[in-house]
Amino acid sequence: MIATALKHEVKDLSLAPQGKQRIEWAGREMPVLRQIRDRFAAEKPLAGIRVVACCHITTETAHLAIAIKAAGADAILIASNPLSTQDDVAASLVVDYGIPVFAFRGEDEATYKRHVQTALDHHPNIIVDDGCDVVATMVQERQDQLSELIGTTEETTTGIVRLQAMFKAGVLTFPAVNVNDADTKHFFDNRYGTGQSTLDGIIRATNILLAGKTIVVAGYGWCGKGTAMRARGLGANVIVTEIDPTKAIEAVMDGFSVMTMEKAAAVGDIFITVTGNKHVIRGEHFDVMKDGAIVCNSGHFDIEIDLKALASKSTGVSTVRNFTEEYKLNNGKSVIVIGEGRLVNLAAAEGHPSAVMDMSFANQAMACEYLVKNKGELTPGIHSIPVHVDKEIARMKLEAMGIQIDSLNADQIDYANSWTSGT
Repeated sequence: MIATALKHEVKDLSLAPQGKQRIEWAGREMPVLRQIRDRFAAEKPLAGIRVVACCHITTETAHLAIAIKAAGADAILIASNPLSTQDDVAASLVVDYGIPVFAFRGEDEATYKRHVQTALDHHPNIIVDDGCDVVATMVQERQDQLSELIGTTEETTTGIVRLQAMFKAGVLTFPAVNVNDADTKHFFDNRYGTGQSTLDGIIRATNILLAGKTIVVAGYGWCGKGTAMRARGLGANVIVTEIDPTKAIEAVMDGFSVMTMEKAAAVGDIFITVTGNKHVIRGEHFDVMKDGAIVCNSGHFDIEIDLKALASKSTGVSTVRNFTEEYKLNNGKSVIVIGEGRLVNLAAAEGHPSAVMDMSFANQAMACEYLVKNKGELTPGIHSIPVHVDKEIARMKLEAMGIQIDSLNADQIDYANSWTSGT
């Protein structure tokens, strides 16, 4: 073990051996990030760069942090969600890898905000954000540090929405890389990662049989698609609610029932919000739910379920299982809430499988390198991951899986680039 004199705020450093074992286990499923880390260790593309990462502190995030450090960065980590930190992983990052971490599971809002300030005290050149809290706080409270910022990377839909609003308001004066829109991120992380881990969280928290249940999925973006697909695969009857007519049609064509939340509230057994917006499930919906209906959220922030409205309609709240609370309503029914309305896949489970986070965090690592290589050349605003980077990550993933694909021959290339050839 290395010395632990570096600054940190974690729950218990004695948890480090368990954390290291789990970090190493996750690494078996993350070959792409491992290749990037090895290259970073040789080339040091982030040498002298101060990096702040505000992420879920999980075994997978640990490998991103290790890769960023290998690249030569002076990096620190804080949590992006009070219930997503894996305390043994946080301890191992400090003890075994020499990475300062300021996060522990269950930290309150005041502690979370203090950790954001600690992150900004690091005077970051790059911010790897997950929900845009660090960036927004810098813009609002640390204007004097903006000149030190090379840019930020963001991989959540919620964070991108906030960055777009900042750009419209004229306060996004630096480049931000939209990792969320990379094909190797949202096609896989959002769809397969969220789909599997959300249901994993529900099952761990409740131990109920999903087959035969009616599951209402609020939102049919990539996360909603994955959740609905996996719920159907476990035998559930799936209802989708949407505000976007195109996505609603897509859900219908995919074989799901589509209706308003007003109607779905009365027939659903389990409700999952994945919209990125607030109060998707509100007081009027709780009023008509079945007795014992289960509600949970898999969006980034804990605002999708209006828990204040639920509490106002309740005579009391009790913990019935780990991560599971029962609200006794004034009308005699009860509503079950998992994970305090926070990300159910991290509050009640371990988050996305390592194999999909391999590509997501490969994008994050490459985005950091991209920002440094193009320092001073990227305009303020939101930038996509370069297509060639996205394709390279996909290629590395296929190679690691032992899968080969075809390539165009010269004749096919000529045909694809010609406008004179026809039928």
